[in-house]
Amino acid sequence: MPVSDQTLHQQLAHTLSTTDFPALGEKYQGKVRDTYRQGDRLVLITTDRLSAFDHVLTTLPFKGDLLNTLASFWFKKTAHVVKNHVLDVPDPCVTVARRAEPFAIEFVVRGYLTGSLWRDYEAARDPYGLALPPGLKKDSKFPTPILTPSTKAPIGTHDEPLSEAQVLERKLVSPRDWQRAKEAALGLFAEGTKQAAAQGLIFVDTKYEFGRIGDELVVIDEMHTPDSSRFWRAQGYEERLSKGEGQVMLDKENLRQWLIQERGFSGHGTPPAIPDDVRVSLSQKYVTAFETITGAAFNPAVGSVAARLEKNLRAARLL
Repeated sequence: MPVSDQTLHQQLAHTLSTTDFPALGEKYQGKVRDTYRQGDRLVLITTDRLSAFDHVLTTLPFKGDLLNTLASFWFKKTAHVVKNHVLDVPDPCVTVARRAEPFAIEFVVRGYLTGSLWRDYEAARDPYGLALPPGLKKDSKFPTPILTPSTKAPIGTHDEPLSEAQVLERKLVSPRDWQRAKEAALGLFAEGTKQAAAQGLIFVDTKYEFGRIGDELVVIDEMHTPDSSRFWRAQGYEERLSKGEGQVMLDKENLRQWLIQERGFSGHGTPPAIPDDVRVSLSQKYVTAFETITGAAFNPAVGSVAARLEKNLRAARLL
């Protein structure tokens, strides 16, 4: 049975906005994840926080569970392409991981001309040094996926797009690590494309983060979730493209478009409040994305995520 809007509304009062577990180690709070470090072990807790345009805006019911469980699904699916940092998943929103030395850039792979890259293209900007030909249509497919790296900016500031030459000139990663991570990113994207196609979806673009454990390259953070990726419905893609209509999205782009179109917000100034009905609608899209991508049902239980989380961390002897 699909998750009802009533269930999602009931969960609004129980979302996980923050965590406080000093016993897990030193805490770093990102836009969505609270990461605790103790020696070479990380405990990554995916909260229900929702961010867009580099601002944390609100929380969504069950978002942390959906994202972390989906990331775990993808880490298992792609372990043959490149190793990852996962050790255990003791709670739906928790990943215990090996600590890696992270690279200072994000690896964004794009299969289609859309989103910020389309906005750059329309404005005749070329921050990635791609030299795309003129006359391309919005949402059109590239002959082969392309890599558009960016910096990893602090919360509240914007990531900076970079060309490959700039990455190497600034020595953000070594030439060897750049080539290894580039190859891994394109390989992971190919796996994601194959799985998505089998489920009637188009894998549009995604963000990867990599690091090293010793000399071993590993993929870290999250993978192929609606927060870090775009997914479209494959059915009707060509017709919508030919008519210049928007694609059917199963990702966070729904929120970005709502902010732009309904509130005139694209990252500058004070973010608007997100109404409860919009929060529930967005949560429903995350559920749909999870179930469509994995082919499995999502069966949540209304209640305190914080209480369940503490119970499971204790059961795993992490607290």
